[in-house]
Amino acid sequence: MGRILQFSDIHFGCEHKRAVAAALDYAHATPNDLVLITGDITQKGYPAEFKAAGEWMRAMPEPRFVIVGNHDVPYWDAVARVFDPWKAFETATGFPAHDGQFCNDTVMVRGVVTARGWQARPNWSKGVIDLDQTRRAAEALRQAPIGALRVLACHHPLIEMIGTPMTGDVKRGDAAALIFAEAGVDLIMTGHVHVPFALPIDLADRCSYAVGCGTLSHRERGSPPGFNQVDWDARTITVTAMAWDGQKYSSHQIWRLPRRQDTRKAATAPSPNEPGALEKAAV
Repeated sequence: MGRILQFSDIHFGCEHKRAVAAALDYAHATPNDLVLITGDITQKGYPAEFKAAGEWMRAMPEPRFVIVGNHDVPYWDAVARVFDPWKAFETATGFPAHDGQFCNDTVMVRGVVTARGWQARPNWSKGVIDLDQTRRAAEALRQAPIGALRVLACHHPLIEMIGTPMTGDVKRGDAAALIFAEAGVDLIMTGHVHVPFALPIDLADRCSYAVGCGTLSHRERGSPPGFNQVDWDARTITVTAMAWDGQKYSSHQIWRLPRRQDTRKAATAPSPNEPGALEKAAV
């Protein structure tokens, strides 16, 4: 019924050039419903990096949807980091940093910014999600067409996978993930940790999933350069982590996930007009 190609953490400035070029070829050779890019398109937010990232993304097949990551800030410009951290990203990509979304009859993706130009803790690379962002995104996801795959896209994992080489450490991430699951999300698709994963969110039927993507940069953390191919039908979502072996992409890991069924029927889908209990409590 559908396919998303998810790329993340390309880190132009230290990108794996052959893997990046081959990923573009793969996207054009593989029919898909959406190319999703989940942040960290640059390494230090330099103009030349944004230029290269923008050219690569515009060469991707349409439709495409791009969200911002913590590396997509003007790294050495403290004033811009505080007052206008996403201007360069928005100019380079043509996508808004906040509240962007893509929707057709097959899939709906809502983007949420979990990165910050600065924050009141020493490690600014970590993630934050506030309750107002969560409420707006959950409300939007409840409006998705009946039967469409519902996807929340952000850069940092809201649900951490045990054993990853680093964490997103997202403030309020666990609470937000439960609210999105209540709103009918099928997948929360993220990057940041540079290794692929898929695991259930512990709410209701456990058929909402956190899905992490690898990197296309030389900043490998135990997994080869790669990306995710996500296929779905009425019953199953299949997440395939594609890995670069130096010559081509091939399947590296596969997760077959039972698809939640309530959102496939109007009578059982979360109400488009009334927030759920967790969403109400977040307002």
